[in-house]
This record gives sequence, C-alpha cells and structure tokens, in this order.
Amino acid sequence: MKLAEVIPWGRSLDEYRRMFALTEGDLTGTVLGCGDGPASFNAEATVRGHAVVSCDPIYAFTAHEIQQRVEACYDDVISQVERERDGFVWTDYRDPDHLGACRLAAMRSFLDDFEPGKADGRYVTASLPRLPFHDGQFDLALCSHLLFLYSDRFGIEFHRAAIDELLRVAREVRIFPLLRLDRQVSPYIAPLQIELTARGFQAEVRPASYEFQRGGNQMLAIRANKVANTGGNESGHG
Repeated sequence: MKLAEVIPWGRSLDEYRRMFALTEGDLTGTVLGCGDGPASFNAEATVRGHAVVSCDPIYAFTAHEIQQRVEACYDDVISQVERERDGFVWTDYRDPDHLGACRLAAMRSFLDDFEPGKADGRYVTASLPRLPFHDGQFDLALCSHLLFLYSDRFGIEFHRAAIDELLRVAREVRIFPLLRLDRQVSPYIAPLQIELTARGFQAEVRPASYEFQRGGNQMLAIRANKVANTGGNESGHG
C-alpha cells in the first residue's frame, strides 16, 4: 500500500466500547481489532490487562512515517468535517476542532505504543480478506469503519470473503458502522445476513450507544449457532 493514499484517523477505547457494545466480559478473552489504524484501543486495553491484537496494512510503516501522514492530512480532514457538519451528531464533540483534538490524543497514544507493541506482536501488518492468524485464534474480532463504510469501493464478494476470514479466526465478529460514506445503509447487509443465516450463523443488527456519522448507531454481530464451514484452512494463513 502507499501511505500517501491513507487517511489515518484514530479512535479511543471508550469509542470502541460504545461502537461495539463491549462489556468487561467481552474484553476478558482474546480480541482482534481489524483495520484499527492509529486507534488507541490496543494501547488503552493493554494497560488495563486485556489481550488485544490489532492488524492493519499501515503497520508496515514506522511510527514516524505514520505521524507524518497524520500531520499531513489532518487539516484537510477537519475541513471536510466542517463542510459536512450537518451529517454528523455533535453530542460527544463540541465542534470539528474538538473532534480533531480528541482524535489527535488517541493517535498520539497509539504512536507512543506502536513500536513496543509491534515488537510484542500486538500490531500486525495485514489486511482483509487474508489474515495471518490461526483458526479460532480470537474470541472476538472487531472491524471498525472499513467493511460496509466503503461499499462503493469494495463489492459484495470482498465483503463476503472478509467476513468469512474474520469468522475463521474468531468465534464472534462485530462490524461498525452499517452505513456507507454517504450515510445510506450498505446494500450488502441484508443479502449477507440471509447467506450467513443459511450457513448456521446468527447475524444480528444490534444498536450501538455511539453515533457520530448521523444514523450510524448500529453494528452487525455474527457468531455460529453450530459448527459451520467458514471456508478457512485448518492451519491458517502463513
């Protein structure tokens, strides 16, 4: 991937708790954050004694390179939010500048943790739909602001393969949000729910106590009702 094409934007542990309706019980097991980018979720959770692994293609770069990219695109991101501010819910943040300050705080926490965390194996360079983890390695996989959000860029085949891969490596998968960038519900959710249900999974749309993108207050939670074939390899990917 090219770093110049990435817009790094980090979210906090509190936001993850609300986006994915996470309980303390959810965090007692092993957790995968897929597409975490420069979120402080891993750093904050690790300090609290939780076992979290994050994966993202951006982790191929150094902390300094990621920081430079954050600084390079920050003003443009805040300007875009300002232009489209009616499309967002301003309850957690006073204005775009407050939003930016909170995002920068999360990203600084990530940057401080990144190099030691990468050495510990908590930050893994990887991207969907192929992950370098073993079957059932995680109790819970979380995917924030990737699947469904970019439905105009990734087709249903990609979404199907990505969800299958997440279900291969984790017993339960939660995806947030369910809206595209234009704040319309992704057209892939309903057909994928039907397919997953037919294969023996529960695929439920659940409320989330987080809403910044207007209307984006739901997640998709998927887990097996029974032993199901997710199409993965027994030994995982190398």
